Amino acid sequence: MKCIVGLGNPGKKYEQTRHNVGFMVIDELAKQNQWSLSQTKFRGLYTTEHVNGEKVLLLKPQTYMNLSGESLRAFMDYYEIDPDDVLVVYDDLDLPPGKIRLRKKGGHGGHNGIRNIIDHLGTKEFKRLRVGIGRPQGSVTVIDYVLGSFPKQEQTAVRESIEDSAKACEAWIEKPFNEVMNDFNTKATE
Repeated sequence: MKCIVGLGNPGKKYEQTRHNVGFMVIDELAKQNQWSLSQTKFRGLYTTEHVNGEKVLLLKPQTYMNLSGESLRAFMDYYEIDPDDVLVVYDDLDLPPGKIRLRKKGGHGGHNGIRNIIDHLGTKEFKRLRVGIGRPQGSVTVIDYVLGSFPKQEQTAVRESIEDSAKACEAWIEKPFNEVMNDFNTKATE
């Protein structure tokens, strides 16, 4: 079983914001596979699919970013998902737009959605796919920055990182995570 969770904020107002790249990756993955996140429960939108005999669950928590762990915990409890079978996709200020990075585990790095997931799961031992959004420049606050849209000059790089992230998620469905990390983290530095 594989559970892929994209973090973001629900509602039209947030759709194209930097903080919603996790949702964008899940939407891209669903689009590429003609899946629909049409089920609502666990304070989230989700789907259950099968790929070559592997059960694949996609989840977009609808709790708003800072409470993402509430939805994920309920989802994991219901489906009896082990933290080792979870991949969380989210925005990262420490990576430039267009870059992605996969990790097996780690801290929250100041990301409130990840902090809430760690609190609700009681562990840092879950896989992550970080999608770069860069840092704010000048006097722009982090909150205004993450809730803002990508400027035109970054949109191509961001679109590519969303597509690469969806490919990395697909690869993890069929390959060991270490292989996926080697393939995509290497690609990200080229």
